[in-house]
This record gives sequence, structure tokens and C-alpha cells, in this order.
Amino acid sequence: MNNHADVIIIGAGIIGCATAYYLTKAGSSVIVLEESDHIGNGGSSRNGGGVRQSGRDPRELPLVMYGIKNLWPHLSEELEVDCEYHQDGNLRLGKNEKHAEILTNLANKARACGLDVRMINGDEVRRINPYLSEEVTVASWCPTDGHANPLTTTLGYYKMARRQGARFITGEKVLALKKIKGRLRQVITPSNIYEGDHVLLAAGVASRPIAATVGIDIPMKSSLLEALVTEAEPPMFSQMLGTAEADFYGHQTKHGSFVFGGSSGYEQFNKDNGTPVTSSMTAPCICRGIMKYFPDLADAKIVRTWAGWSDRSVDGVPVLGNVEEVPGLVLACAFTGHGFGIAPAVGEQLSKLMLTGKTDVDISALHYNRFKAKI
Repeated sequence: MNNHADVIIIGAGIIGCATAYYLTKAGSSVIVLEESDHIGNGGSSRNGGGVRQSGRDPRELPLVMYGIKNLWPHLSEELEVDCEYHQDGNLRLGKNEKHAEILTNLANKARACGLDVRMINGDEVRRINPYLSEEVTVASWCPTDGHANPLTTTLGYYKMARRQGARFITGEKVLALKKIKGRLRQVITPSNIYEGDHVLLAAGVASRPIAATVGIDIPMKSSLLEALVTEAEPPMFSQMLGTAEADFYGHQTKHGSFVFGGSSGYEQFNKDNGTPVTSSMTAPCICRGIMKYFPDLADAKIVRTWAGWSDRSVDGVPVLGNVEEVPGLVLACAFTGHGFGIAPAVGEQLSKLMLTGKTDVDISALHYNRFKAKI
């Protein structure tokens, strides 16, 4: 079997699959290595499905704005799957003056980047979503935000990348990276050596120890996020929802079920046997918050809960692009729970970076070199 390709991608989540798709679409050969036996087994199959611009750091906002304008609207047709993309807006909800201050600050930063997001009062909120309780007194409203299905979107990128010639190898744990004549060329696994002109490291929380084998330390840590899904309910609303303090987020799917995510603050008590395990405390915490916002959901029955690890960056935004110290290495990690919505733009732009040496969207603020000591 030929273990050489133009690009070796480590990680078969939505970032790895999307980049493989755009690279093979442009004619490059690609090998994708995945430690798990399953495609998208990390955060790509465990997130809430938000495709949002509001609430983001200004450094990553241009990427997601680009993706929502140019990629998401036609992605279902391009990938030949129903990504269940809905662009029906995002309400970030608040109840008090502190929440209003948080949301106003975020909205001001976003408007400075050209995003249409505005502050509205409780009455305006309930005109958009009449199911919200009187406890909601303020919100930010971004009409171009939305949500999609992480499972089908990841599957679509994987399927199309394979159709275009990408080779996916599951159950292949990466042990180390290796430079040849000063440039990263090889990826070492227990039984194979893979070689390419570029290596894209998109392995979530596993990216840090892999990068360390060539002397690169990505300042991030794992953070557990949990989610739940309800039985199907009658259609109620189509907006993506969040809160000022991010205690929960979610939406109603096209099938009628609600998907909500959040945390309890007690993640340190979760057991970890190699598979993310939910806590009996988290779903009740999320649900108590939801019922205060949406009294009509008080009797909704939970079908299942799940957990997933988020690769949380020390400064809250992803690490993307080339690494000056290791030519040939390209990073796409530390997404801090924001990876799904931004994935199409990241995949497309990083493929252009490896093919042409430049991107259409400026990602310099997300480079690894931002962590260099200032002299």
C-alpha cells in the first residue's frame, strides 16, 4: 500500500474531513489517519450544531462570516446529504443588567467587524420567539446565524472526500511526527510510516502531545461538554439559542426533537475510562435552566444524553495555519467548542494555504506564533 500523499491529515473529524474534501476537489492526494475506529468520533459527533457568528471572538469572526456567506447555503447540494442547515437567526438571552452588559459588549465587537447583530428587549425577543418566558428581559439578535446537523455534515464531507480519492485509515494511532532535512515529512504510527509534503494536525485534544514530538507546545487543555436530546415535539421555533453566560444552548431539529448542551460546573467528578461519560448532575442542571426560559418544555422527555471533549485554547480561539519552526506542519486545533460552524471555512482556507501558500481570509491572528514571548 502506498503510504505517500501530497497531504497527510491527522484526525477524521469534520475539520479533517472538510479539508480532505477541498484538497481532493483541487486534485491533491490525501491520506487521513484516525485513531478511533469511527469517523467523527470526537467533538464532530457530540456538539450542539450551532452555525453562529454572534458571540465569537473578533479574531475568528471573519472565517465564520465567510463560511456562512459562501459555503453553508449550498453545502447540502454540494455534499449530497441533508446538512439540515437552517439560517433562522440566533437569540442570546439575558435576564439582568449583568447579562445585558455581557451581550452588549459582544454585539459591539461583532458590529465593528461588519456583522448584523443588535440588542433587543424582552418584548422584541418574544415577538421573535413567543415561547420564551417573561424572565428574559434582553437578548442579542443575529438574523444570519443558524444551526445544522453535525452528523450528516461530517458524513457528507467524508463521503465526498472518499469519492474524490482521499484514503481514510481508522484505528491508526499517531505516535510521532518526524522532520527530514529540516522539514516535516513523516507521520509515525505503530505499524506504518506515512509521508507527505504537508501534515495537517486536526486531532482535537490529541493534537498537543503529537505536536510536542517536534517541539511544538499548543497551549490547550480538554474540557468536557455534555448534551441531551428530547423526544420529538410539535414545531415551536427555528432559531439557535444561547445565553449570556453560556449555561445552555440549543435548537429544535427538523425532526421535532430539541438538542440542548451545557455544563454543570462539576465536570471534575465525571468518570473517564477513555470514553466521555455523562454525569447524572449535568442534564438536570441544563433542564432547570431551560424550563425557566421555556416553561412549555417542562414535560418534554429526554431520550439520551452524551458527553464530548472540547479542545480548549488558553486564549479562547483556534490555532490555525503554518508553524514557522516546523515547515510542512499545518495546525487546525484548539477550537474551544466553536469548531463545527467554522469547519467549512477552515477546511477550504487551509486547503488553499497548502495548495497556494495563501488564504482568502486573513487568519494571521490565529497563528501559533501568537504565543511567542514578546521581547
